[in-house]
Amino acid sequence: MKQILALSLIVAAVCGSPVAQGTQAQGNPAPNARPTITALDALLRSAVEQKRVPYVVGAVATARGVAYEHAEGVGLDAIFSIASMTKPVTSTAVMQLVEAGKIKLDEAAATYAPEIANLQVLDSGAMRPPKRPITVRHLLTHTAGFGYEFMNRDLFALVGKGTLPSLMAGGDGFLKAPLLFDPGSRWEYGISTDWLGRIVERVSEQSLEAYFREHIFNPLGMQDSFFVVPPAKQARLAKSFQRTKDGALAAQPPRPAPPAGFYSGGGGLFSTARDYLTLARAIMAGGQLGQTRILTADSVATMGRNQIGDLTIRPFPSVMPELATDNASLPGDLDKFGFGFALNSKPSSAGRGANTLAWAGIFNTFFWIDREKQIAAVLMTQMLPGLDPGPAKLLEEFDRAVYTAGFAR
Repeated sequence: MKQILALSLIVAAVCGSPVAQGTQAQGNPAPNARPTITALDALLRSAVEQKRVPYVVGAVATARGVAYEHAEGVGLDAIFSIASMTKPVTSTAVMQLVEAGKIKLDEAAATYAPEIANLQVLDSGAMRPPKRPITVRHLLTHTAGFGYEFMNRDLFALVGKGTLPSLMAGGDGFLKAPLLFDPGSRWEYGISTDWLGRIVERVSEQSLEAYFREHIFNPLGMQDSFFVVPPAKQARLAKSFQRTKDGALAAQPPRPAPPAGFYSGGGGLFSTARDYLTLARAIMAGGQLGQTRILTADSVATMGRNQIGDLTIRPFPSVMPELATDNASLPGDLDKFGFGFALNSKPSSAGRGANTLAWAGIFNTFFWIDREKQIAAVLMTQMLPGLDPGPAKLLEEFDRAVYTAGFAR
């Protein structure tokens, strides 16, 4: 029981507030979907029947609009904890402030969040100053030096000794974590985007929730995206499941709510497949959806270019296999990173064009934005561990089936 509670707490810190039982209903494809999508329906249905996922929602858009929506085992309007799919939203906010001249990409991050200058590098068990300052660019590309305690043994050990506040402690104490390497020297997934969220709040003089609402969600009509789901919509929250040792899927108790007033730019949002697809469509179209523009075309192009040079994305290690699958890679042939998005430098084996933007959340929520072929897709379930073989394989199959169905222009 203590292990389950600890896991619930750490997931709450990474992913946001509690999840409750969602409604059970069958979704229908969008009116302009084509007959070839019946294969996609069958794919999603079989994944649920085979217990690879507890339930799933899939959605696809082209330049013409939403082309496909389907749900199996949950309502089409189910609200998911999207965890690290929050990161592209925070990165979008940062780029808006870059456009406004309020943030500079190559400025030291301490210009906007002075406390970041106090962080040192953990090097062979000792602390030393970093060889260069952390910049906003480093934070946007996960090359700042930060990691996650559940993916890094050194950070995990510091938490175990009580030297570092844990993610499971709630609040923002985990931002005191040391760097694991000098900024710019390698790519490692970690808490960089939580620091970006703090910078957005400092520069805009708004909470991250208020900033997102005013500058991204309301303009795009994303009315089902929140840090804290309002009471009237909590019945639509998708329940979380955990893969057990015998391979079954076990429903999990609700997670404790995060402290009031702390909004995690790295993992705190809830959203629906349709809402997130709306954001993806805006990015796919160069920052504009209909008459609403949230980014310039130049900013979107910059976000979708390799920003880490010769560095390469590495498979994700895990020191908490119940939370994240060890040595797993996100499907999509991803090897580079832009600003807030992973990229495949070459066309993928499933059909994605080069430099398709993609990422995921630890509860096995996924998306990609193929600007070359004008396809955006979202696939959402709600289970642990992250990148469990069941949903990871489903994403590969869904990816390939989308291109086989002929959505690409």
